[in-house]
This record gives sequence, structure tokens and C-alpha cells, in this order.
Amino acid sequence: MTQSNPIRPRSRLGGSVACSTGDGVASPSRAVVSSPSIHSSSPTPSPTMNRIDESPESVSHPSSPASSSNGASPRTASVSSRAPREGGSIRSHMNRDRSRDKDKDKDTAVPVPAKPIARGKVKGKSAAVAVDEQASTDEPITPTKRATASSSAGPLSRRRTAAAAPAPSLEEDDLDDLETPSARLNPEPDYDDLDDDEDEEFEEEEAIGRLDDDRVTDDEQIDPDLFGDHALNNRYEDIKRGEIHLTELQRMSMAQLIRAAKAEGVTEIVGLKKQDLIFKILKERVKQNGLMYGEGTLEVLPDGFGFLRSPDYHYLPCPDDIYVSPSQIRRFGLKTGAIVSGQIRPPKENERYFALLRVEAINYDTPDQLSEKVGFDDLTPLHPQGRLRLETTPDEISMRVVDLITPIGKGQRGLIVAPPRTGKTILLQKIANSILKNHPECYVMVLLIDERPEEVTEMERSVRGDHTEVVSSTFDEPTARHLQVAEMVIEKAKRMVEYGKDVVILLDSITRLARAYNAEAPNTGKILSGGIDASALQKPKRFFGAARKIEEGGSLTILATALVDTDSKMDNVIFEEFKGTGNMELHLDRKLVERRIWPAINVSASGTRREELLMDAEELQRVWLLRRVLNDMPAHEAMEFITGRMKKTKTNAEFLATTNF
Repeated sequence: MTQSNPIRPRSRLGGSVACSTGDGVASPSRAVVSSPSIHSSSPTPSPTMNRIDESPESVSHPSSPASSSNGASPRTASVSSRAPREGGSIRSHMNRDRSRDKDKDKDTAVPVPAKPIARGKVKGKSAAVAVDEQASTDEPITPTKRATASSSAGPLSRRRTAAAAPAPSLEEDDLDDLETPSARLNPEPDYDDLDDDEDEEFEEEEAIGRLDDDRVTDDEQIDPDLFGDHALNNRYEDIKRGEIHLTELQRMSMAQLIRAAKAEGVTEIVGLKKQDLIFKILKERVKQNGLMYGEGTLEVLPDGFGFLRSPDYHYLPCPDDIYVSPSQIRRFGLKTGAIVSGQIRPPKENERYFALLRVEAINYDTPDQLSEKVGFDDLTPLHPQGRLRLETTPDEISMRVVDLITPIGKGQRGLIVAPPRTGKTILLQKIANSILKNHPECYVMVLLIDERPEEVTEMERSVRGDHTEVVSSTFDEPTARHLQVAEMVIEKAKRMVEYGKDVVILLDSITRLARAYNAEAPNTGKILSGGIDASALQKPKRFFGAARKIEEGGSLTILATALVDTDSKMDNVIFEEFKGTGNMELHLDRKLVERRIWPAINVSASGTRREELLMDAEELQRVWLLRRVLNDMPAHEAMEFITGRMKKTKTNAEFLATTNF
């Protein structure tokens, strides 16, 4: 009986390794997984990593004839034992030489097996943990599914028994979780001691990093000294104060833009639209200066990212819009309507828009102040307080009459009820100019829905100022465009009120806005009289109901025109729905227009709720006396009486003091 050879180091699967050529002679160059009963004829153990055949037949079983230590069957030799190519690879030679040098210093009597490195799981545990648990027990080794302990080995010590213990059984699915052959030739450190949750976190962070590689990083957003060079920073500040940034370009006319493009050396400008020309000028200036400053009103899209739109283009999507990444929106808590300013970068390859590189201001305030602001819906509404004086010059009779009959306060929600051709658009122009002149702290927004283009041009030319904007959507545009511009205006106004600003919205008209919402509303089957869907007026009411005075500071005033006497049942229904929602009504009379009496205001039908909060006691008493006198007169006589007396006085106070009632 031959003496058994010393126990060889186990493979990654826990079994002994046996390498043989076609003649049954052991070779240390390559090894296959074998039964523990098969021992090499060479006393020197080979530390070469074992090769695992993809075929399940490469794993020999104890009952197979190939389990004999004297040789191997032809089937085993052809499947399990493979002779290396002549010469072998450079890596195999290096590994073989290295292993021989190491084996000279080792004690061959009791070899210590290498700790297996297995990335897969074995019945809920890693292979390495399972082997350690098996090695620490004194129980006899039981046969496993694929490998058994050698029955010919004599009694060994506890350590020798643990060294000869086979690996736990591995299912075929577990073999797929192990490292690839290339990874086994170059083993990596064992990372199985890491938590699975930590691995998932690492993978998630790496995935997020790969997705955001082409986007703006957080460092670029908040770096206070992004450029590093003080000279470059100073030049950037000069650009912000100068007239070459995006906002100034958007306000130029087409002729001015063409001259600016020629001065910048822009070629091929023939046939370009205004937005495309601005885009080319910006790209050329970025090449020269290396940086650019821009701002705009944020519109967050359903996909999570957003764009900075310009009120000069009525918030239409344009090529010179500035892209805002989702990470910036989440980091700063940006909402639709916020005015965002900062440094922008030119588009990269396959990009169409400029991108916001660093957020420097939100609503003209530092970004860290945004976390201290309370949402608009959580602010406390009050009755209108703080009167908006409309009286300007002695000859501006219309504003003097409105200021006396229907006083307007900050936070007013007023309806201007007007039949067609009664001068409602002219009245809105005068109201806007009066507020801008008497109350420069207020920001005036004129919103024209479904209007004629010539009316838009007239409004833009008549209402001008640093604290005003005219936004429109003409009648030839789709209804979806009407809704988009209305949402942008109301959201911008809410963001400004959150910062304590006083905002005034002049809407012409709320009737056409309600028509647009009715056209875009889904069909619920509940139709009111006039063909209006029952749910179509919910959003217009939300728009109109946003007007309020805020206890914490700020106000939102909305004056909207409502069309009546248009021979349309829908218009009458819309007016009736909004009739009780306002706290001020100003009625225009067509009979006065037919008599060419201006302003065509019906004094008896017009009025303001809680006007005592807007007038002092003496003025309030004089106005009540005036109303008692005018109530007994027809509408045209009452207006002729007021306008005739006002032309003889310079102010309303003088008019009330000198008129005997």
C-alpha cells in the first residue's frame, strides 16, 4: 500500500487540485477542480489559481473511475485534464517560478491552504465565511454534492482536518457569481467583509456620477471663487454691470442686433431670426471673454429640468434660453417663476442651449435666503390695505374718477366689467402708468390673453419702466400657449410676493382666459349652461383668487377685465361665476360711449368693499355724500357732473372740499 501524499492546498471551491498530462503525469501548470481523494504525484503544492470549466462534467465525482490516484480514464483526460500549450503563456511561467520560490521556504508537512476568494454567495453566506465556519467545527466531514473528503487519509489533527475539509456545495447559479477566469488569474483583495448595503450605496453613487458627468456639478454651482484669477473675476463683474450680457441683448431691436453682430465679427447673419442672432452673438462673446452672465424667469418642466425664459419674448421657448439642471433645482429648491441669475457657459457639442453654471442670485437675493422664505399658500391673507393712488395730473380725469369712486388698495381683487368698445384697454394703460408713477415700489405686470397684435404693440409702447413687463398671447396662438403664459405670470408674481414685494397684475381679459381653460380641460360630462365644463373654471378662479394682502409683508393685486353684452351665453356665465369673488367692481357703460362721454363709468354700479380701510374718515364722509347726490341722476348725467366739476379743480381733495352737495 502506497503512502498518501501530503495534502495539497484546496482550490477556490475547497477541494484538492490535480494536474496531469495525457499520460497521467502530474503537471503544475494548469489545474482543474477535482475530488479530495485524488492527489498529485508531486510533493510540491502549486498555488496556481484553479480553472473552473464551464461544463459541469469538468468536476469529477468520487464514484467516477477517474478518482483513482494511479491514473485517469480517457474521458477524464480529455475533459478534465488538459495539457498546456508548448512554452505556455508568460504569465503562467511567471506564476510557476514565483510559486516554486515560495514553496522552498514552506513546511510541506502541514501546508496551510490559501483562503478562498469567492464573490458569490453560498446559501446566504459568502464562500469564505462558510469555509471558516466549517473549519472551526469538530464534527466529521460529510460528503457534499460535488466533492467528498478522502477516505484514504489517516487521522489528522484538528488543523489538518480543517485543512482537508471540502468547500460547501455550490449550486450552478452560485458558480455564475464567481469571478471570471481573467479575474482569477489576477486575484484582487477580498472585499466580502463589506456590507451589502455599502456596496449598493457605492454603486448608486457611481451611477449618479456617470449620469451627471455632462451636467453642472455642485462644486461649480457654489464655488465662491470659480475662476481663481482675480483679474478674470473683476472682468466678470464688469460684464455683469455692463450692457453685453444676455438680458440687454434680448431688449435690443433687430437693427441693433445686426450692428452688434457685425461688430463682434459674426458671419452668416442673413435670414436669421432674432433669437438665433442673439445665440450667435453670445457664442462669439463667450469665445472672446471666456464667460458670460445671464438671468431669466425659471420654468420647471415635468421632466425635472428647467429653462430660464425671458419676458421680452413673452416666456416663449427660444434658442437663447438657459438650461438649468435638475440637481440645481433640487439643491436650491427652485420653483417655476423664480428669477435666477448667474454665470452661464456656452453649449458643448450636441447641445443646443446655454447652461447655468453657477447660481448667484434668486429673485435678486442671495441663494441662502431662499430657505427662510415661506410658501405663498402658507402666508396669511388680509383685506386690502395701503391705498394705490391713481391720481397724477389735473387733466387725467379718468384716473381721478376711478380713485374717488372705486379706490384700489394693495391686495385688491377687482373686476372691470366692460362691454365691447368701451375703452377698457385704454383704462388699463392709464392705471398701469399711474401705479408706476405714484408707487415705484410696485412691480406691474400687464397680461394680455387672446388679444390683437396691434393692441399688444400699443401696450408695450405706452407702459414702460424698470418695474414693469407686458406679456401677451395673441388670438392666433393656440390655447395651450394662453395657459402657459398665464401660469408663468402668476407663478412669478407668487415668488415675488414670497420675498415681500408688492405686485400688480392687469389682466385683459379673464373671460378669454376662462375660455382657454375650458378648451383645454378634459371632458368630464358635466356641462354648465353656455357649454362650459364644470371643472374648467377651477384654474381661472385660482388665478384670480391669488390676489391678497399678506400679513407677513407683500401683496398681490389683480385687476381683470370681464366681457359682458357680447351675445354669448358663455361670457355671461363666466362673469356670473366671477361676480362674487372680487372685492371691487368697476362697470363701464356703452350708453356713455355712444354719447362720447369719457370715462364711460357707471358710478351707481361701481364700488369697493371695505373702502373704509383705504380712505380716511373725512374723505369717506364726503364720498358718501357725493354718491347720494349722483344716485338720483342717470348714468350719463352723473358722469357729466363729476367731470365738469373736476376740470375746474386740480386735485380730488380740492374737488371734495369745494363742491357743495
